[in-house]
Amino acid sequence: MGETVKNKIWFLALLLVVSLAGCGGDNGNNNAGGTPSPGAVCAGAACVSLGAAGDLGAAGGYAILAKDGVSTVPNSVVTGNIGLSPTARVGLTGWSETAAPDASDSYATSAQVAAPYKLYAADYAAPVPANLTAAVLAMEAAYTDAAGRTATSAATTNVGAGTLTGLTLAPGVYEWGTAITLPTDLTLSGSATDVWIFKVAGTLDMAADKNVILSNGARPQNIFWQVSGSVTIGARTHFEGIILSQTSIAFGNLASINGRLLAQTAVMLDATTVTQP
Repeated sequence: MGETVKNKIWFLALLLVVSLAGCGGDNGNNNAGGTPSPGAVCAGAACVSLGAAGDLGAAGGYAILAKDGVSTVPNSVVTGNIGLSPTARVGLTGWSETAAPDASDSYATSAQVAAPYKLYAADYAAPVPANLTAAVLAMEAAYTDAAGRTATSAATTNVGAGTLTGLTLAPGVYEWGTAITLPTDLTLSGSATDVWIFKVAGTLDMAADKNVILSNGARPQNIFWQVSGSVTIGARTHFEGIILSQTSIAFGNLASINGRLLAQTAVMLDATTVTQP
């Protein structure tokens, strides 16, 4: 069989997997997958939009999604589903999972994941692997989408030379060619339909005991942190928004976030509170 034919068959199979898994957020039954959310943009193998609806395609079915591992130092509190793919359930560490009571092997639960939300991994029973494949594709598409956005203006480029001290930021697309640090509180001020996209070429670090503060109706589902390096949030710090990391995300002891943790390597929590918007 020629390579062209093989590639076409592979592509058609991938489209079938995505169509079966669905694009959109939680389907209302707290299971990953579902149908496209209003305004979702579907292109190729993934549905994604960084508009005011905050839709992330299939990745929107998860509060935490990673490829290599999701670990916790108990006790974390996660309100939302946790997904891991292509790594198997062995990559879910510290959760003390309980197998599905119906013996379906399609999910697990944990005292650290608020009911009725669940944990999923690539080696759980069908249709979980297909759903997770679609979610990871959507996560990667969202990262690429955000990375391709153009900064709103010169005023939103390289703000503070990468050190954001005592700032209040209006909506827009912000871009840094280096790492950024947040040594103090950061305020995001805008309406419920305003969108912030932060493009960070390096790492993102936020000091301990600080806060991202939303004012005038700003919503966490409309805030996107596209970070090419690792994300490290200090102990007892509160964060807001959807983190799209090309590498890892780590939250310090007793830190919290209203948002989602979507990492292309691993997510590491330490008695962290994660609440999906």
